[in-house]
Amino acid sequence: MEALTSLAVQVSNFSADEVKAIEAATNAGLAYALSTIGPALAIGFLVGKSVESMARQPEAAGMVRTTMFLGIAFTEALALIGFVVFILLKFA
Repeated sequence: MEALTSLAVQVSNFSADEVKAIEAATNAGLAYALSTIGPALAIGFLVGKSVESMARQPEAAGMVRTTMFLGIAFTEALALIGFVVFILLKFA
């Protein structure tokens, strides 16, 4: 609780423009953090199911691995889109 009081005192010493910049940076960081949660969960699920599939049918491991890497690439694109939105919010 003391940390919040200390932060409130520190913020009150900033000008209106500085507070606006701090809010924009905080919001952009929060947007990027939230946009990476989905892809992170999806990649974890995808890799887990691929490993399970390779363990059940080792002869299909090559095809499963190729499909897994394609899925990871497409899912990672979502995180990159989130990063672009982060940059746009930060510098807009």
